[in-house]
Amino acid sequence: MTEYHEPMILIVEDEPKLAQLLIDYLQASNYRTHHIAHGDQVLSYVQQTPPDLILLDLMLPGTDGLTLCREIRRFSDLPVMMVTAKTEEIDRLLGLEIGADDYICKPFSPREVVARVKTILRRVKSSPEEQHKASLLVVDEGRFQASWNHRSLDLTPAEFRLLKTLAQEPGKVFSREQLLNHLYDDYRVVTDRTIDSHIKNLRRKLEALDSEQPFIRAVYGMGYRWEADICRLV
Repeated sequence: MTEYHEPMILIVEDEPKLAQLLIDYLQASNYRTHHIAHGDQVLSYVQQTPPDLILLDLMLPGTDGLTLCREIRRFSDLPVMMVTAKTEEIDRLLGLEIGADDYICKPFSPREVVARVKTILRRVKSSPEEQHKASLLVVDEGRFQASWNHRSLDLTPAEFRLLKTLAQEPGKVFSREQLLNHLYDDYRVVTDRTIDSHIKNLRRKLEALDSEQPFIRAVYGMGYRWEADICRLV
């Protein structure tokens, strides 16, 4: 019998209270943790004891998070979630372009961090066949039907189109203008806030079926992206 070990999460964070908060929540969810507070100690640890996922702060004493992520990508494809208080668009884009798998800004809910860690690890460790079998979101365009975990979603045409657009490219950030282009085919005049209203209603319907799963993430100054990437479009 294969021995099972809980996934190891490396927390790279120089704020002791925040690091301890993440440790407590992750260990409560049956993850093992290791904490490093100085950027210069990260690369040697990762090379000698590769974790299953890294929570990597951007601003660190010594080597900063962006440099560390870039260096890690030279020898490993293990999942990296950037954690930062910086919210500028250029920082988010740079963080993802150098190989980060996700990006979360302070302040954040530690429960959300745990949920997103689960999502990333589930995606990384599942084979394509397993992902197909385990598809929680199914979007059937031919029948104009959608379901989450075998439970039907009662969506308006606009909500269905938004869901399809976001879910077919998990992790991609869509601007409000891009989403508007997918929303209506009769060229009616609508505002960007129309998207916000539809997203709010769509998110509410999804969360009514699964309150633990992060579905649609608002990316400050940019738009929206789909978080729950275990999906199948038919």
